[in-house]
Formats: sequence, structure tokens, C-alpha cells
Amino acid sequence: MKKLLLILVTIGLALSFAACGADEPAPQETPEAVELDDTSVSETDSVEMQHLRVGVVGAFNIHWEVIRSLVAEDGIDLEIVYFSDFMTPNRALAEGDIDLNAFQHRMFLESDIAANGYEIEAIAETFISPLNLFKNTDRISTLEDLQDGHTVAIPSDPTNSGRALWLLEAAGLIVIDPNVSGLPTVLDIVEYVVDISIMEVESGMLPNILPDIEAAAINGLNALSAGLDPETQSIFREDIAGEDVSHLINVIAVRSADLAADELIVDLFDLIVQAHHSDMVRQAMIDAYHGALVPVW
Repeated sequence: MKKLLLILVTIGLALSFAACGADEPAPQETPEAVELDDTSVSETDSVEMQHLRVGVVGAFNIHWEVIRSLVAEDGIDLEIVYFSDFMTPNRALAEGDIDLNAFQHRMFLESDIAANGYEIEAIAETFISPLNLFKNTDRISTLEDLQDGHTVAIPSDPTNSGRALWLLEAAGLIVIDPNVSGLPTVLDIVEYVVDISIMEVESGMLPNILPDIEAAAINGLNALSAGLDPETQSIFREDIAGEDVSHLINVIAVRSADLAADELIVDLFDLIVQAHHSDMVRQAMIDAYHGALVPVW
């Protein structure tokens, strides 16, 4: 049986709320094409400001800075809370530490709810982030350079692990048992077309692993946060134009109880969604992300 390298990279609440809930998150460069309102939240005194906290993953979330500026005009003081791992934001939302989050596709949300019993749900679609196979530029240049004995890292969470295995199959590196229903695991690999070793790593740590291996399947947000450019450093890209990919569309999630019991917060959520779906935010994403995040509205 092919050797599987399993690295248990746990970053145990990598950004605990003492850290990720800082009042002043790390500054981000705003795309030149986007001019933000220079009126700070504290200066908007025509309405009573409503404070909300949105959880995102990775430091590179430029479009949320644009959204923050837009909703300030509607009386929302939106605090952006940064996480470095995928497992914490839904727990934080369910426990009331944040009011909404925006970091995951539908498949991940459904899996996390099933595993942990979270009473949260999606209220809007945002973008799709094609999974890219990034190269270690010091070791390989193209997909064809991957050889027997090379190592490829993939995410360790079940949904993105299965997605990454589909990516490796599409790239012609492995063959997955066609009888598998649902998400595949490494145990479902029936053939290694190229005799690679597959390393499972927590998603947020994949860019850190890349310098020590040949390639890694990294999602858009983590790649951007690490300074990886999918246009120049990717050797294979997930096809998002073919079959139904609705399960891979990222969403904004909130607590179900808030939708049922609090009319005011529902109105505030609606304003945030409207801002997110604006032309200004769409253009900001196009300018900043180079195809790593593709707006779906």
C-alpha cells in the first residue's frame, strides 16, 4: 500500500479570542481601484452605531475592509475578526463570540454542522475559490516535473481533503475508486499514476509546508495570505466551469436563532449582504485576488 504521510498539525485555536479579537487587526493594502470612504466609524454620528463581529480566515481579506466602509454608512460598526484555521470560526459563531462568519464553502459548512451539531446556517453566497496545486519553485516548474518519490500535501479536513484528491485525479496523478460515493479518502486511491507520497496537513499550515516538499493543494484564502499567486505559481487548477460546483461556493453564515428571534439583526445582516454584493466589492476582489477568489454575484 502506498505510504501515506499524515502530519497532525494542530494549531489548537490558533487565534484564540485574546488574539484574533484584537481591536485593531493587521492592516491590509487596499486595491488602488477602490476608494474607501474616509469617514471613520467613530465619525458617523447620524445614527446609533450597531456593533457586529465577522469572522474571516487569513490576513488577506481586502474585500471585507471595503464592506466595512460601506456598512458604516448604514450605521454598522463592523469588526473583522481574523482566524488562521478553518475549525475555529464556526465554533466561535455558535458560541456567540462573533455574529457572522465568511470563510467556508457549503460543503464544509454542512460537514461541520453534521460533526458538531452547530445551529448555524448560510444566508448568502459570496465567491468560489478554485483549489490550486502550488509548486515549490525551487524544485519543480510544471505538473510534468512531479516524479516518483515526490511529496504532495493536501488539506487534512475531510471535505477539502476529498476535494484535493479529486484535484490530484484530474491532474492525472492518481486514480480514485469509481465506486466511491461521497468524498474520497486516501484509502480510496486505487492507482498512483505517479508514485507520489500524499501528506495531509491542516489547511492553514500548507503554505508553511510547501518549501519542504514539491507541491501542495492550497485554497485561495490561505494561498493569498501566504503571498502565493495562482497565476504564476500554480501548476494545476480546479475546474469551476464544468459540472455543478454549487457545493463549493463560499457563504456567509449566522446563528439560526438570530434569524428566528431578532428582526433588527436580520436587517443588519441584509445590509452586510447587500454591501458584499455591490459592484465596488466585486471590483475590489477582481483587482486584488487575481482569480484566487471569483465572485458569484
